Amino acid sequence: MPLAMLLVMALIAHSPSAAPAETGGAGQVEQLPPLGETPFDRQGMWVWYVERSEGGSIPAIVARAKSAGIGTVYVKAGDGDDIWSQFDTPLVKALHRGGLDVCAWQYVYGDRPVAEAKVGAVAAQRGADCLAIDAEAEYEGKYASADLYVRALRARIGPDFPLSLAAFPYVDYHPSFPYSVFFGPGGATYNQPQMYWRSIQTSVRSVYEHTFLHNRLWGHPIYPIGQTYEGPSKGELKLFRRFASSFGGRAPSWWSWQETSGPEWGALGADSADRPVVGYQPVVEHPLLKRGSRGDLVVWAQQHLIGAGQVQVPVTGVFGKTTFSAVRSFQVAQGLPADGQIGTTTWQALLEFTPYRMRWAGGTQMGSAGGAGTAAADMASAGGAATARVSKPRRPLSASLPAVAYEIRPGPGP
Repeated sequence: MPLAMLLVMALIAHSPSAAPAETGGAGQVEQLPPLGETPFDRQGMWVWYVERSEGGSIPAIVARAKSAGIGTVYVKAGDGDDIWSQFDTPLVKALHRGGLDVCAWQYVYGDRPVAEAKVGAVAAQRGADCLAIDAEAEYEGKYASADLYVRALRARIGPDFPLSLAAFPYVDYHPSFPYSVFFGPGGATYNQPQMYWRSIQTSVRSVYEHTFLHNRLWGHPIYPIGQTYEGPSKGELKLFRRFASSFGGRAPSWWSWQETSGPEWGALGADSADRPVVGYQPVVEHPLLKRGSRGDLVVWAQQHLIGAGQVQVPVTGVFGKTTFSAVRSFQVAQGLPADGQIGTTTWQALLEFTPYRMRWAGGTQMGSAGGAGTAAADMASAGGAATARVSKPRRPLSASLPAVAYEIRPGPGP
């Protein structure tokens, strides 16, 4: 994870692109989901360099964690295809003896995705309780790389190993980022957005509302990552914890250990911050997609439409005529108003279906029409209507879209 000196361009604050997203309406008060018993469900702290965290003293790390209510430490285990020696089995065992869960995290670039997958697998072999993928600007547009990485990683760590994605919090700012691959079938099942409100130059409440509006669509529990760098006040840290309780009760984690001051540690351990914000009830709404919409959320909707039986839909990331017709057909089948738009009510019905899993990295497909629009042929295996072929790596049309803005600066930090 970068040492997030988050870039906020001056235009973000004044640009129409930074205005509140158009939603599909029909919101309802969010019902808190049941909490699990995973390492993600304990308050966490991220470690970039072990030697810079309590001087590398494991007893001191354990003592500090216990005093601040930290139950899980996230320790960097790799950068690209480079395995970091600091994450080893003796470290994991020592932290386990201290009562801590230990998650590995790796920063990935997408240039050598299979090699990166091997790095993540080594961390699992060394005893990690979970693995967090830190993928950011370098992965924008790289659908084939994301597909290769996820498939290679799952082949090595198994389908049930706890895996999260720690990426940009504002999905709508990054239309070409392959969230739909990382969070799709076979991918990560935990979501840890980097919600660094001070660097984004917004409020704690706003960063929650903006982040959750889009991230709910991935269908995985959201565990916010807050910041202890840039000198947030104790009140802000406590408020971040309280909003975490209001938005589902998922324990937050914090970036990063080496930049957390004594008063900040105290705020993380304060019992007064365990309760939800008084009088605040999050309302669940989903972003509105309609003709002309573009980006990875459209990819996600198209994959769900195929999963719901609308197999004629091309997975392009562009909401065009064919997608409009498919949405109307889906709405009619579901007894919904057939306006051809994907608002909150249609999203809720659509998300009940398992999304079709694209093979962006190539491989054996069905059908003779090239490009990304072969889903119908892929699924038409009866009567010899489709023929097997080996496809080239591909990506949706929306993969060429530039980022709207970077709330988190590109690059893995200094």
